[in-house]
Amino acid sequence: MERTAHRGPGGPLPLRRRLLAVCTTVVLALSGLAALAPAAGAADADLVRNGGFETGLDGWTCTAGAVVTSPVRTGGSALRATPAGSDHAQCSQTLTVRPDSAYTLAGYVRGSYVYLGASGTGTTDVSTWTQSAPDWQRLSTTFRTGPSTTRVTVYTHGWYGTGAYYADDLSLVGPGVDAGQPPAAPTGLTAGTVSSSTVGLSWSPVSGATGYAVYRDGTKVQTAGGTSATVGGLTPSTAYAFQVTATNDAGESAKSATVTATTSAGSGPSTGLPAHALVGYLHASFANGSGYTRMADVPDSWDVIDLAFGEPTSTTSGDIRFTRCPVTECPTVESDADFKAAIKAKQAAGKKVLISIGGQNGQVQLTTAAARDTFVASVSKIIDTYGLDGLDIDFEGHSLSLDAGDTNFKSPTTPVIVNLISALKTLKAKYGSRFVLTMAPETFFVQLGYQYYGTGKWGGQDPRAGAYLPVIYALRDDLTLLHVQDYNSGPIMGLDNQYHSMGGADFHIAMTDMLLTGFPVAGDAGNVFPPLRPDQVAIGMPASVNAGNGYVSPAEADKALDCLTKRTNCGSYATHGTWPGLRGLMTWSVNWDRFAGWEFQRNFDGYFG
Repeated sequence: MERTAHRGPGGPLPLRRRLLAVCTTVVLALSGLAALAPAAGAADADLVRNGGFETGLDGWTCTAGAVVTSPVRTGGSALRATPAGSDHAQCSQTLTVRPDSAYTLAGYVRGSYVYLGASGTGTTDVSTWTQSAPDWQRLSTTFRTGPSTTRVTVYTHGWYGTGAYYADDLSLVGPGVDAGQPPAAPTGLTAGTVSSSTVGLSWSPVSGATGYAVYRDGTKVQTAGGTSATVGGLTPSTAYAFQVTATNDAGESAKSATVTATTSAGSGPSTGLPAHALVGYLHASFANGSGYTRMADVPDSWDVIDLAFGEPTSTTSGDIRFTRCPVTECPTVESDADFKAAIKAKQAAGKKVLISIGGQNGQVQLTTAAARDTFVASVSKIIDTYGLDGLDIDFEGHSLSLDAGDTNFKSPTTPVIVNLISALKTLKAKYGSRFVLTMAPETFFVQLGYQYYGTGKWGGQDPRAGAYLPVIYALRDDLTLLHVQDYNSGPIMGLDNQYHSMGGADFHIAMTDMLLTGFPVAGDAGNVFPPLRPDQVAIGMPASVNAGNGYVSPAEADKALDCLTKRTNCGSYATHGTWPGLRGLMTWSVNWDRFAGWEFQRNFDGYFG
């Protein structure tokens, strides 16, 4: 698709309107106007699948679309898509066509700056648009396929910052291609290797199939090009039912017979954490308005204590240093000997003490293998010097971003991502199974990946969107805890396709449900970020109104926990499960909680006993 042909608001639209007006005058002066658009012949057909959106988004790939029941032009459904940020909310469908043939693309739209077009035609790609359609308006354009073109993508989209648009009754009329019949249902489905989080499946090949779809408990979870697949992201000691379908251009087969498999027991690495843990950051290297808190004065309620922060000597050096708060800034700071002794005392009481790397001011970019190796060596030195239990990754700002073209979170190619994964795996291997590895990303780097991932298929998006996902995915078997910062965040779309804003139970419920349910990345149903185990997830909240935007009262925190662990007090958001094994809560910070009279800690103790 030639994106440069789509000039949005502020572009040279008046000139285009003048040219269109001139062309219209000339055309009306000619005879045989009807000959300019190919008429539907006896062999012509409407090739668009589900052009009226009566079966949801079946057949369509949308970056930010949903089916609504009002307004509709015909039938009971229509498409509603909302551009946001740099995404213009495109919905597309790739169709099989005949080479060297004429086609008419048409549809009805409502909204401002709505486009309808076709790409991959093999000749001149086409589009048409309307500046304003307060009611349903028909758009139509024509094209001829190239001499070797067999596939064309049709699409509709809006424009940046112009609000939602609607589409209904989309069609592509022209010579059809005999796709034959959908394939037969697969046979011979069997479960092979089973682990605590995966099940391997295999089945017999089906004649005429070009692909297969795998269903788990009735829901399509992935596709496969061959006759085997491994379904991941499963919960230990849980029974699952699997089916497979075969697909080709004519459609999808019936589902195969069901096979069941039960995952093995296991809860990941044994790290000695309690069933429900309280995690907090201790301001160990700086002072602010919350005051300094000595390690020995941290109450026993805190199960994981993250030392904030280890920071790099420069953004790309990989050389991490941890410098304790100087007495000039923190008059009550303890000596190194007392600090180390207090860490040992916490560990003797079953607590975990970690070094947290990054923070708001500590930008870390491991752009080279040398920086990666320096990172491993310098972090190891900190861990060994203070006898710590592990590492927390709190990369913020511009530490992580994705290169253009890096679109598969399961196989990243961006150096800063690949080198970080390698460094963390090296540290995990060095210190063994009891090494505690936690991460504290912002929502922009995780849940925003449901809508946007990196620069996007067509470029122009913020390359940081969803950039933590490949790191989490690669380390999921080594990850002790993921506690996303559900604060200092803009509105984020949940799995209900509604935007949720911080400051109440609803935001924590929706954001955590995404981690425990899994979600298609950038709206791609074939590219699903699998769920984490409940024991790997804690909810990140500010300890007080002074600690950060998005503070919630103890009552709202309890509502979020009730909904996620008991499925009560859920409000308007419907979760996709119940997770009594949710690990707990994280907060910024121990110091700010002390400043607020230990409200956060006391509420955690009261809830979990």
